[in-house]
Amino acid sequence: MLKIVALVVTVALGDSLNPSTIGPALFIASGERARIAVLEFTLAVFVVHFAGGAVLLLGPGHLLLSIVNKLAQTTRDALELAAGLALLLAGTVIWHQRHRLARRKLPRPNSQRKSSVLLGATIIAIELPTAFPYFAAITAILGAADDTPAQLSLLALYNLCFILPLVAILITLLIAGERAGEPLIRAREISERRWPEAFAAVLFVLGLALAGFAGAALSGD
Repeated sequence: MLKIVALVVTVALGDSLNPSTIGPALFIASGERARIAVLEFTLAVFVVHFAGGAVLLLGPGHLLLSIVNKLAQTTRDALELAAGLALLLAGTVIWHQRHRLARRKLPRPNSQRKSSVLLGATIIAIELPTAFPYFAAITAILGAADDTPAQLSLLALYNLCFILPLVAILITLLIAGERAGEPLIRAREISERRWPEAFAAVLFVLGLALAGFAGAALSGD
């Protein structure tokens, strides 16, 4: 269980360095009613992200796992190797495109409270179909935990780690108040410049782990 917890936390922390959530949160933090707006945005991100993962976990996930369990071990190892290589390829593409990706425009929310909730929910709903680290973590959770409560607990852990940067922004606002403006602006500039490298690194680590374990198993056969 410790191995799957470590994997979930590692992937989630890397996945949390997401400019599509951190960027808007930093914009909201500079507007009116910043504390409440960031709190609502964070809760919306957590709820929608967790709900989307739960649907995959309890629905298609179990069906996919039952199909995979019927395959021969060699076939399963080969599929894991292919998935690892695909993640490495994706990480390589993102690394080579990092300068272009870093120039991507982020959504700029207005200061109305309702927009914070809707923005958080909309961003996650749009990004879920391409949340490859999240899908990989869900697959690992399905393979490592047998009962539904344990699977949902691991999923909740992933999502708690996923919103940590947003929680950090909220804590900064609560502690520093008006003095938080300059540090938050610097944090946004850094996240916009460096998120492609962080995301590529996560894909590399996950891809190397999958390909390494699968390759070792195939060699042992």
